[in-house]
Amino acid sequence: MNPSKIANTFAGERQMIYSNKTISNHIDYLADAFLISKASRYDIKGRKYIGANLKYYFADLGLRNARLNFRQQESTHIMENIVYNELLIRGYNVDVGVVEVFDKDKSGRRVRKQLEVNFVVNQGNQRYYIQVAYDMTSEEKQMQEFNSLRNIPDPFKKIVIVNGSKKPWRNDEGFVIMGMKYFLLNADSLEF
Repeated sequence: MNPSKIANTFAGERQMIYSNKTISNHIDYLADAFLISKASRYDIKGRKYIGANLKYYFADLGLRNARLNFRQQESTHIMENIVYNELLIRGYNVDVGVVEVFDKDKSGRRVRKQLEVNFVVNQGNQRYYIQVAYDMTSEEKQMQEFNSLRNIPDPFKKIVIVNGSKKPWRNDEGFVIMGMKYFLLNADSLEF
């Protein structure tokens, strides 16, 4: 939820003008009522919080779905939201990670890109980097999910949670891959 995007949606689709401040206030009211939760963005390489572009998750997906009349069933986002809520229930501090990398564009010029890590999860001196992927059957999707984890320069555990009931296993790069069902049913699933 980005206040600017929400304001633009109201302006474009409903011809209603709201300021970013008004939208931000309403988002804060929803957070104060525990209907949504804010996750801060964390620069993993720079080891600092980025003040802009918080990410929001619904505390109760049933209320979200009912409000939308059970439309907009985006499995990927819903799965990510469920993992976020479960991590909070388990007592972790959860942020959204950003990894800055340099790549080449089509003309061969070096460009800066930011890759998202779904969750940077902390509890005491433990840290986990978690990607959530509904479907990883294509090579392209695997590259997308693994690429941000590959560019994290520290030894903390890197986990990919996928749809299904897959038991945890490690790939050749040392990433732990586990099914959503296994993650939800095993409180110690991150310790694999």
